[in-house]
Amino acid sequence: MMRFILWAFFCMTCVSSVYGGTPVEVPDTMAERIRACTICHGAEDKAGRDAYYPRIAGKPQGYLINQLRNFRDGRRYYQPMAILLENMSDEYLYEIAQYFSSLQLPYPLPEQIYMQPEEIELAEQLIRMGNPGRNIPACSACHGDDLMGIEPAIPGLLGLSRAYITAQLGGWRNGGIMRGQVPDCMSEIAKQLTDDEVNAVAKWLANQFVSGEPRPISTLLPELVHRCSQNITEAEGKE
Repeated sequence: MMRFILWAFFCMTCVSSVYGGTPVEVPDTMAERIRACTICHGAEDKAGRDAYYPRIAGKPQGYLINQLRNFRDGRRYYQPMAILLENMSDEYLYEIAQYFSSLQLPYPLPEQIYMQPEEIELAEQLIRMGNPGRNIPACSACHGDDLMGIEPAIPGLLGLSRAYITAQLGGWRNGGIMRGQVPDCMSEIAKQLTDDEVNAVAKWLANQFVSGEPRPISTLLPELVHRCSQNITEAEGKE
């Protein structure tokens, strides 16, 4: 990321020199430093509905630092992210995570995808009650009753596109390039979902209006705290 900014500054300086103008001074702010991030995530952290780039504004800081470190350290692989983050310190990644977690930007409107009644019933069953017989917890049990996430490390599920949700669940199920090398609780859960369940959940989530706030860790059931303990511990900086 820093290399991108330095490269951009070099280009602007060269252009100014050729035309005899005054070099452009770029302010040393976090908003300027993260411009490389907004190439994919959008200038206002909003991407097209068909894009596979998630909203990161307002996500819990702990969740964001976990993802940044996973990309940097090779536990989760996506080449553009790996290149941007290589050699960045934990301290700088915390600054980036803090910046994006503090952003309060408007959410997109729901996608308005048509669903059959049986699809709605299936999605709501998994989202609100899960499937205890298959050891699948309800989405709301981990991501909060409003599905807006749990501080410090569990993200919200609303405001994301159907394409992105489907791709992420598919990655966890199939071990795609977007998934980490170290298994986590979502990979265990996603591998038990059928194609119909993945499609129903993705449609339902993309159809919802966004409201509410992330819940505190105290609202997470003890067994789920244990199940997600690795992510929570890393987010709190207690490796």
